[in-house]
Amino acid sequence: MSAKRKLDLQSFPLPHEAARPVPPRIGAQVFIEPGQTPKDIDDWFRILEEGGMKVCRIRMFETHMHRADGSWDFSLYDEAFRAAERHGVNVFATLFPADDTVGGFKHPRNKAHLVEIAEYVSQIVNHFKDYPALYCWVLQNEPGLGCSYPPSDLADRLKKEWKASLPASAYDSKGYRQTFFDEEEFLRYYTTWFLGWLARETQRHDRRHHLHVNPHAIFCTFPEYDFPGWRRFLTTLGSSSHPSWHYRAFRREQYALGLSANMDIVRTGAGPLPFWLTELQGGYNLYSGFIALCPTREQTTQWIWTALASGVSGIIFWMLNPRAAKDEPGEWALIDYQRQPSDRLLAARGAVSVIRQDPALFAHARPVKSGVTFLMARESFWTENQQRHGIPGQYEGRNEGAGMRSVLAWYEALLENGIPSDIVEMDEFDWDQASYEGQVIFLSHQLSIPSRHWERLKRVVTKGAKLVVEGLTGYFDEHQVCVMQTGFPLSDLLGGSVREVKLIGDTFKIPMGKGRSLPAHLWRGTIANRSGKVISAERGDVYATRHVLGQGETLWIPSLVALGAWQRDNAPLARLVREEILPCIAPLPVIFKKQEKLALIKTLQSGEETITVIINNGPKSRKMALSVQGKRKPRLLYASHGGKISRASISIASEETMVIRWSAC
Repeated sequence: MSAKRKLDLQSFPLPHEAARPVPPRIGAQVFIEPGQTPKDIDDWFRILEEGGMKVCRIRMFETHMHRADGSWDFSLYDEAFRAAERHGVNVFATLFPADDTVGGFKHPRNKAHLVEIAEYVSQIVNHFKDYPALYCWVLQNEPGLGCSYPPSDLADRLKKEWKASLPASAYDSKGYRQTFFDEEEFLRYYTTWFLGWLARETQRHDRRHHLHVNPHAIFCTFPEYDFPGWRRFLTTLGSSSHPSWHYRAFRREQYALGLSANMDIVRTGAGPLPFWLTELQGGYNLYSGFIALCPTREQTTQWIWTALASGVSGIIFWMLNPRAAKDEPGEWALIDYQRQPSDRLLAARGAVSVIRQDPALFAHARPVKSGVTFLMARESFWTENQQRHGIPGQYEGRNEGAGMRSVLAWYEALLENGIPSDIVEMDEFDWDQASYEGQVIFLSHQLSIPSRHWERLKRVVTKGAKLVVEGLTGYFDEHQVCVMQTGFPLSDLLGGSVREVKLIGDTFKIPMGKGRSLPAHLWRGTIANRSGKVISAERGDVYATRHVLGQGETLWIPSLVALGAWQRDNAPLARLVREEILPCIAPLPVIFKKQEKLALIKTLQSGEETITVIINNGPKSRKMALSVQGKRKPRLLYASHGGKISRASISIASEETMVIRWSAC
């Protein structure tokens, strides 16, 4: 192996090294299975090398290595690690103890199973840890179920210990009957415990390599993940993002939007850790996936640059080569059955080529922050699910995930103006800043606001934040007690209480003055106003208020205006966003001059340089006017369809992705 190859294999900083900037990497899962020949395996890694794709993921199937007589045969995977080394490819090795499902089990069956897993970890880690190509151990493939865990002696013991460790609650819902989310909270704890156990078992044998995990289906499993708890044992965080499996809330032209939100959730969850897009759909699905889809070259390009503009350290496609046997045979691949590059692989190679032109620019690039944050309470997810009684509704607002879709509607309206945002579980937010001036916080249809956050919300507004409260936010406390009935705890914050919530119908309008209105959905809330400034009223009913508190203010609309926009025209919501949010935050380097429907702009800062990624998912080519802060000169780094750029505007085709570098004049 050449000295250059050795250098390539050490290009990622290891846990024991000081972190150093490296450009983001693009690669793919190499699927190893019995029946493949050494030439097959070498071909996979040669294809990666030829495309400049220097990272891969390999799933380490116990069932491929552990023989019935108890012996271990690692030869198939030895061949893969040697091929990776020959071709200068770093390996994310995914622990995959014996299991017969597509994604693997999420929790041990019992104590005896835990012993079996420990033996598997010992065998795999000790055998492969000294391969030069190894970069990272993926502790578990796609943790999280969104439902339950297998009952066992182990689970019973851990649950008993967990309950005993909980502090006594100082809040009892004023003596009303309380509902507790013990099962949901324990599932969250149990997932974190098992990942931590896997981390400890891995580090018993190898403390030199990174530890990683890739949560999936984030729009459903969000409340199950304890990202701050995971940071105690991980060195990088990842994500799986497959539109076929995970994007049922989105239309196809919104898939780049969905990926953007997915990445922003994981980025904020990662905190100071690097984060990866560990699995991105690389090819078509025939029978797997909820949605039948073959990504186009244009979509693949959009997804790559959306992830890169979100700040990922790298992207790994699922997958390079399709598996031949059992689950998902022939599906998901970047290459065709003749082992030739698909248009999707060519799209990935195109992005690699752009990064290679100036590695330092991308190595130092970080997402521009706006100061806009969506807060989501896990109790709100759980309350919504229980209150629905599992009944599919005829209305969007009564269906599963209405709270998440409400957030996504605001997120879309912001991004179509060019305003980025963070999406954070409420317990993960920094509640102890000296000042919140220049920050905007959204609570969008968060049914349950736990009591521990009531005073915190008042404090951040008093210290300068703008708080936007929408939908049925705060209707319940953390115990499913309706605080509209027992005394609204956010009354001082918002300057009033909810008078009533009426079902109006699928769509109606909230008047906003000057002949304008906001589309709304299902329920209309009216306000018993005490000290707020009325900004929407009709025939004596108050629909929206503004309230000043200390150095900050609130905007309160207790109707589902986000879901009204999500279902239909979001132009009125986007206009409201522009009027209410832009004056409150620091100027952003590059934004749209007006809402650009079905477009998004994401911005990175690299030293004195700015990089913008602009995507047009609209049906037609168009010219988009830009608002550029300061004197900046644009240079086009990439345009998938030959788009043009000037300082004040771009011309961009339908489905096109443009990457622009802005330098100070």
